[in-house]
Order: sequence, then C-alpha cells, then structure tokens
Amino acid sequence: MTEGPPKTDKPASVSVLLVDDHAAIRLGMRMVVESAPGFDVVGEAENGAVAVAMAFALRPDIVLMDLRMPVLDGVVATRQITESRLSKVLVLTTFDHDEYLFGALKAGAQGFLLKTAAPQRIIAALESVMNGDQVISPEVTAKLVSAALESRTAYPAPPPRVDPREVLTERELQVLRELGTGLSNHGIGRSLGISETTVKTHVSRVIGKLEVTSRLQAALVAHATFTAGDG
Repeated sequence: MTEGPPKTDKPASVSVLLVDDHAAIRLGMRMVVESAPGFDVVGEAENGAVAVAMAFALRPDIVLMDLRMPVLDGVVATRQITESRLSKVLVLTTFDHDEYLFGALKAGAQGFLLKTAAPQRIIAALESVMNGDQVISPEVTAKLVSAALESRTAYPAPPPRVDPREVLTERELQVLRELGTGLSNHGIGRSLGISETTVKTHVSRVIGKLEVTSRLQAALVAHATFTAGDG
C-alpha cells in the first residue's frame, strides 16, 4: 500500500496585498508583514486602480490600503474591493484629511492604523481583522470622534433616544468606555482583565443595545456619555 505525502497541521498563511504610491513605504510594510509568522505578502500596488485589479486576481485575505494616491484613491478602491467581497481592508493613514477617513469607513474598511504604528501593532491589527474585529487606533478614533462631533453630517450620529446607563450592564458600560478610547478587543480584554472572547460578546451586545451599527458610533456614544455625564 502506497502512502501519500505526510499530513501537516500547519495553517495557511494570511495573504496580504500592499497598496501605497511610495515604494519605500511598501518596502517597509513588506518587511513588517513578512517578519511575522503566518503572513505572506502576495503583491504590491502603487495606486487604487492597480489595487482593485490585483485584488480580483489574487483574492488576498487583507489589503493594507493607503488613502491618498494617484489614478484612483484608496477610498474608491476600498469600496470596490469590499462591495465585491474580495478582501478585508485595513487602512494605513497619516489622518491629515478627515474626509478620507470617513470615506474609507463608509466604504467598508475594517480598520485604521497610523503609518507610524509600531510593527507589532500592525501585526496585531492584521490578526484582529482576520478574526473579524474592527480595529481603529486610539489616535484615529479620537480624530474621528472629534470630527464627527464638529460636523454631524460627516458621519451618522448614533440614535439619541438610547441612554447607555439604562440599557447596559455595569460591565457593558466599562466596555463602552474602552471602546471610546479606540482599543481593539484584545486591548479591552487586557484593560478589564477578561478574555478576548468575552469582550467580543460584550461589544456585540453593546452595539445591539445602543442600536448603532459600528464601533465608531459606539465610541461617539461613549464620548457623549462619559464627558457630558457623571462617568
């Protein structure tokens, strides 16, 4: 009896497409991604149009997307990729233009990180996005919340009829407060001393009870609750 090749339990690598109009930044991101076990860079694109074409051809698990690029910007590219369900998109930004951030969020980006983020933070964000978590760095969350509060038309405000203190448990209120800082589920778990799985459950319940549709909207609720109230 002929035996086949030995079986292996090694998981498939997470495939990543890098998109930025600066070759030096793409090189730096490639070094970061490929330094982590379980991740593989499958391609690079210098603008949004090339990114969309490569996403259709390669079907990467995650696209690391710049926003301000020639030919086709990252917002439009993100929308085309997410609407076609090709890949998850994690935005790398300098957040100097709020409209790009809001546009990418509305287009379906799974998260936002600063280009200056530490390598371990980038890898952690990639892992969180693969696990279905929406990742927004604390700096970007603060920027988005501030801009949204200044211009209510920039991003839909949460329904005002829901009072968190009336519908959330004490633990859920703690989770809401942490969401307001932009922490990932992993970060919230470390802050509150609970497991990431438990955090995911609480975040889902918080979003449902507050009748909002995203972590950012929950962060806006947190901002209103814990700065205007007695929290």
